Amino acid sequence: MDTVFKEALEDSPIIAAIKDQEGLKRCVDSDSQIIFILYGDIVNIGNLVDEVKNAGKIAMVHIDLIQGLYGKEIAVDYIRNNTRADGIISTKAQLIQRAQELGLYTIMRFFVIDSMAYDNIRRQVRNVHPDVIEILPALMPKVIKKICDNIKTPLIAGGLVADKEDVMACLEAGAACISSTNQDVWFL
Repeated sequence: MDTVFKEALEDSPIIAAIKDQEGLKRCVDSDSQIIFILYGDIVNIGNLVDEVKNAGKIAMVHIDLIQGLYGKEIAVDYIRNNTRADGIISTKAQLIQRAQELGLYTIMRFFVIDSMAYDNIRRQVRNVHPDVIEILPALMPKVIKKICDNIKTPLIAGGLVADKEDVMACLEAGAACISSTNQDVWFL
């Protein structure tokens, strides 16, 4: 992992995840060095990334959520060639691998809904080698600790984080940082 990205993760325990224009306008005033872009379409994604980049922040596009982009490797090529995005977030191994080939930062997102997720996360991390993983929902300190104890890839905890207590519980369990669309959390 690139030192700029690693330092941003270490220096910014709260990642602003934006899901609309209001969030985009407000995230630029937050201390978050990394911004997750969770909305947009093939027409406006370049402009959304530009706004994040112009604020001096690292722009991570959740490629699975961008309307008009299909879940194939060519979608990663589109992001790389038509935006200034620093990296992608995806649940799809082939998109993470293509992003790595193109020199983009990668965050592989996992939904932890049952005990089979542990083996899936271990297998995917071993096979795909994303820079970072993100698990959702975040409010599972025991699960975060178990995953952190079994893999060395930095972990972001996301989803349902509502207050400082939630942030601290995730960080104390071993998460490198948290991501949240809750704008109040961005300014803790």
